[in-house]
Amino acid sequence: MLFIFSGFAALIPMIIYLLIIWRFDRYDREPFKLLLQNYLWGAIGAITFALIGSVIFSSVLNIIISDNNLVDKLSAIIVAPFVEEITKGIFLFIIVSSIKFDNITDGIVYGGAIGLGFGMTENFFYFISATDSISGWIAIIIIRNLFSGVMHCVSTGTFGAFVAMAKFKSGTAKVVLPAVGLGIAMLIHAIWNASVSFESTAAIGFLFLFVTVLIFIITFSLSVKNERKIIYSQLLSEASSGLIPSAHLEILSSSRRERAGWIEESIRKTYIKAATTLAFRKIQLENSNGMSKLYYENDISNYRSFIKSLLKNIAPT
Repeated sequence: MLFIFSGFAALIPMIIYLLIIWRFDRYDREPFKLLLQNYLWGAIGAITFALIGSVIFSSVLNIIISDNNLVDKLSAIIVAPFVEEITKGIFLFIIVSSIKFDNITDGIVYGGAIGLGFGMTENFFYFISATDSISGWIAIIIIRNLFSGVMHCVSTGTFGAFVAMAKFKSGTAKVVLPAVGLGIAMLIHAIWNASVSFESTAAIGFLFLFVTVLIFIITFSLSVKNERKIIYSQLLSEASSGLIPSAHLEILSSSRRERAGWIEESIRKTYIKAATTLAFRKIQLENSNGMSKLYYENDISNYRSFIKSLLKNIAPT
């Protein structure tokens, strides 16, 4: 029963967090299948490699240092942030080539999903180990779901934002930005682990994480707001050319697009998706070169043709 209840206690909060960050990206929402792949990497792949890496590094520390208590502290404060942020973040380098990974919001969402998956599995291990008392078991569930799991989301989400910034950069920025993002993710992780490793600094840790989460939410909100600006600015020329009705421009770049009544309901969702994708393909075109540039040019042409066909003989309602 402990195993089952611990499973639910680890899974349900992280899934709720995952759905929240996915839904919050309301203007260019990521495919849930791809989001789930990131979550599962964190839950299975990243944590498996992290465990292997942690055992190796901790074994080395045990050879060098005879004080087991010091080894435990160093493992939590240095080894865990270093190994775990690398194993979590490596999947971002695999999916960054996806055409759906095109801005900071996407990096935050995908990175956050990985962190939540990792947090779920890690929490489960802690929950099934907390067998001293029911009250102790409940306390660790509350603390880890409200703080530790969220820390993993924030740290890897931060790294994801920097990976996204680097995608369309060239030269040293393409290397420096991910390195800085990884360093910040490790720092967030290390400060949290260090603060809760000592009873005297635990309160500082909770305050630090609260501030970090607040900054994360503000950054996420600004990034989502920027998506709205991108949609408006990139579709402005499409409205000027007559492809998109001018009356639709404000609607497509606001939450009003989710309401029925401004266009025939049978095509509303398809139209929103096509227009939004067109806007982001135009941004990608501006930041690409070589074969990628040719791909985006063709894709933009295809989306324009599709929207033209979709709106043919359809008048705003």
